[in-house]
Amino acid sequence: MPNILLIKTSSLGDVVHNLPVVSDIRARFPRARIDWVVEETYCDIVGMHPGVHRAIPVALRRWRGNMLKPAHWREFGQFRRALSGMRYDCVIDTQGLIKSALLAQAASGTRHGYAGASAREPLAAKFYDVTHVVPRDLHAVVRNRRLAAMALGYELPPTPDYGIAPPPGAGWIEPPRPYCVLLHATSRADKLWPEPAWEQLGNELARQGYAVILPWGDAAERTRSERIARALPHAVVPPALGILGLAGLLAGAHAVIGVDTGLTHLAAALGRPVVAIYCGSHAGLTGVYAGQGAPVRNLGGVDIVPEVADVLKALHEVASGGPV
Repeated sequence: MPNILLIKTSSLGDVVHNLPVVSDIRARFPRARIDWVVEETYCDIVGMHPGVHRAIPVALRRWRGNMLKPAHWREFGQFRRALSGMRYDCVIDTQGLIKSALLAQAASGTRHGYAGASAREPLAAKFYDVTHVVPRDLHAVVRNRRLAAMALGYELPPTPDYGIAPPPGAGWIEPPRPYCVLLHATSRADKLWPEPAWEQLGNELARQGYAVILPWGDAAERTRSERIARALPHAVVPPALGILGLAGLLAGAHAVIGVDTGLTHLAAALGRPVVAIYCGSHAGLTGVYAGQGAPVRNLGGVDIVPEVADVLKALHEVASGGPV
C-alpha cells in the first residue's frame, strides 16, 4: 500500500483542479494512503474527497503577514511535525512554485515535480529528486493528472473524476422552488460582469420560475448581492456561508452562472451545469473543466464581455431538460 503526499496549497480553483489526481491514484492503487498539504482555508474542500486520508494544513498566506510572530513559528513547527512521522513513497508537488517545492522538502520521500521548463517558477525544479516534462499549454487539470501519472507510472483514465460531494446536511436551507446560483464576485475588478447584465439575467431566470441565490464573501460582495437582489423577484441573499455551506448550496442548484472565481470551478466539480463568464482573463488553461457528467461552458475572454443572450443560450445548452 503506497503512501503518497500531494502538495497543492492554493488557490481555491487550483485546489479543485487537483482533485481528479486523487481519483486517478485511487483507481490505480485502491489501498493507497493519500495525504495532501493545502492552505488551511481549503482543508474542507480536500476533506470532501473520500480518497484523501489526511488534509495537512499550512497557513503560508497568514504567516507571510508577520514572519517574526512567535505563534507563526510554532504553527510551522506543528506542520513539520505533522509530516515527520510518515515516510512517503512518493511526494508530488503539482503547484510548481518555489514555496510548494520548499514544502515538499519538509516531507520524507522521493519528491516529484515539474521540470524547469514546465514549472510556473522554473527554480522550483531544483528542489525535486525527479522532474517531469509536462507541456505548459495544457489545461491545469490535465497538467496535474499527467504529472501524477508520470510520478507513479500509471495510465490516465480517460475522464477526470473530481470525486467530491458535500457532507449530508451541509449548506443552507433551500428555497421552496428550484434555484440558480449567481456568482458575481471575483478577485479582480476587470473580471466582473456588469451589474445590469446580472439583473437582466436574473429577471429572465425569475420569469422561467427559478429563485436566484446571490452568495457573498465579504462586505463589499454582500452589498453588491443586495443591490442586484433588489432588482429581481424571488432573489435571496443568504447569510455568510463557510466553504462546506457554499458547496451544499452549489450542489443543490439547478444551474450555476459565475465569473472567473474558485466557486465556479467548485460548482463544476460538484457536477452542476455551469456557465463561466470570462471578462478579464482567458479560459484556455484554467477555465471551468468538465468532469464526469458535468455540463459546462466557458464564455468570453480578455476584453470580450459576453452578452446576456449568449449566457442564456449557453445555459440552455448545459441545463438540458430544464425550462431555461
